[in-house]
Amino acid sequence: MNRPTIREIGEALYGPLWQSPMARDLGVAVRTVQRWAAGDTEPAPGVWDDLRQLLAARGKQLDGLVKRLAA
Repeated sequence: MNRPTIREIGEALYGPLWQSPMARDLGVAVRTVQRWAAGDTEPAPGVWDDLRQLLAARGKQLDGLVKRLAA
């Protein structure tokens, strides 16, 4: 299976204005995230791990909300 793009992850986590929040959460410059999105540079392997953790945390948050709505 193909790895999702930085843009796909960013939009899933933060919506259409995703670059600045992603940069903040990863502790990198916005320009770095812009370079990743443009394909000019690749994120370091550790960045993918950080993004996986952010997605997992968001998933747990959303699951909790879904359960509360169903109650």
